[in-house]
Amino acid sequence: MRDKSSVILVAVLAAFALSGFSAVVFSGAGPTPDDRPTLVRSSSGSENQPGAGNSTSRAWLASMRPYCNPIDIVTRLVWSPAPEGAEGTMYEAACLALAGRTDDARVRLLTLSGDDRTRGAGVVFAVGHPAADAGDDVAAGPLMELVVEFWPNHYMALYHAGAARFEAGDSARASEYLERFLQEYTLEDGWRSNARTMLLEIGG
Repeated sequence: MRDKSSVILVAVLAAFALSGFSAVVFSGAGPTPDDRPTLVRSSSGSENQPGAGNSTSRAWLASMRPYCNPIDIVTRLVWSPAPEGAEGTMYEAACLALAGRTDDARVRLLTLSGDDRTRGAGVVFAVGHPAADAGDDVAAGPLMELVVEFWPNHYMALYHAGAARFEAGDSARASEYLERFLQEYTLEDGWRSNARTMLLEIGG
């Protein structure tokens, strides 16, 4: 297990903020370990499409994405605020999360009501998922934990949050997330195998 400093974590996450959108943001597909078009149910029981959003909000984030980093984010949000309304707030939260400002992203999501909070968490996931898919769970960890906070049964966010805690040496939190992942995700594939392997190593 490796221990990564918070400085490296933010730097790597910021680097991913400079990259292009993941296809999941534009397609509106749910979080899936592979290409299956499976949707995840929110805590309220409704099915959500986490990458969905109106074109204005997506276009705003596309133009803002190079500035969703710890250096530029505050100034750029003043110069180019997100579109008004719930969708704009969701994408603003995603930009803040990419910049490593998860506390500020949480404040934005908390201004939303009902299922909009879940949808907002889905937008954050879709925008930040490339970092985790590229194999850097540590960098994506805080963002994934934010997603789980607002969408507790989001199985892919649970997996990546658990893997991040595992890599950081936080066995207790890793076990919590990974066990919840195994409860939510029942297909016997590489994702479940990886989660069980990590839990076995934690158990010693």
